[in-house]
Amino acid sequence: MRIIAKRTLREFLERDPAYLDCKGPLEAWHALVAQASWKTPTEVKAQFRHASLLKGNRVVFNIAGNKYRLVVKVNYPYGVVYVRFVGTHAQYDQVDAETI
Repeated sequence: MRIIAKRTLREFLERDPAYLDCKGPLEAWHALVAQASWKTPTEVKAQFRHASLLKGNRVVFNIAGNKYRLVVKVNYPYGVVYVRFVGTHAQYDQVDAETI
């Protein structure tokens, strides 16, 4: 999959030194997704069983032992993953994952 907006991940990590504990897990997620070739949401769920599938081809991933949330929008026909949000659970509670 082609991942758009890796900058969003990098900026999140630079925002606060406390977030550095998710650097490794975010990099691992990025490496796995870059090698994936998902055609359906079912394939995402097969690879990441704790991911939550939302409407509008949105997927919420639990990062760093469920300490952080990562929201992406997937364009399955084109093989593109758009990073829409990354943050703590408290920050995630402040956004609408289906529209962000």
